[in-house]
Amino acid sequence: MTKTALITGASRGLGAALAKALAPTHHIIAVGKTVGALEELDDAIQAAGGQATLAPMDISIDEAMQQLCRGIFDRWGSLDLWLHTAIHAAPLAPAGHIGPKDLAKSMTVNIEATSRLIAYVSPLLGQTGKAVFFNDPRGGDQFFGAYGATKAAQIALARSWAAETAKTGPRVDVLTPAPMPTATRARFYPGEDRNALSSPADEAARLLPAILEGATA
Repeated sequence: MTKTALITGASRGLGAALAKALAPTHHIIAVGKTVGALEELDDAIQAAGGQATLAPMDISIDEAMQQLCRGIFDRWGSLDLWLHTAIHAAPLAPAGHIGPKDLAKSMTVNIEATSRLIAYVSPLLGQTGKAVFFNDPRGGDQFFGAYGATKAAQIALARSWAAETAKTGPRVDVLTPAPMPTATRARFYPGEDRNALSSPADEAARLLPAILEGATA
């Protein structure tokens, strides 16, 4: 039976690179908001001999995520992997000047949507599946208040889930990618020399052994 990998945030960056890296061994369920980018990803996966199911959805819309997970259950019955790379990167701002809308969206996408997805995806992973989250520790850094706080909260949720399921499964890991020239990072460091950064494809290749470690055989 073909293994399955759900990737939330698969349109671009690390999520897309991981989808391509896993495609030789997994059917990719790619979730993202940008239809064109998902179609490009699908073309790349098919060209390499893999298969993908595209889910152009917003993870912050509860009904869409319920529909997604129900659809996964109806078609495959379970999941082998869930990689959560989706994130909202609020603009940098002093702590006293964070825009209410920026903070609200950061909380909705980075914390609330993650919490709901854990509840919906956990039964699909069962005892033998694996979930992987990707840390970007910016909590306490100057001007990173909205992003740093909500990203830290997201990872705290993941680590609590990992502790709770350590003996029963699913396995939950938190990995820390190296800095990459992604759109998210470009918002934070617009003048940075991107040539000095690790490409998403290289990071996906580096992280893949840790992602597959302990995953369903």
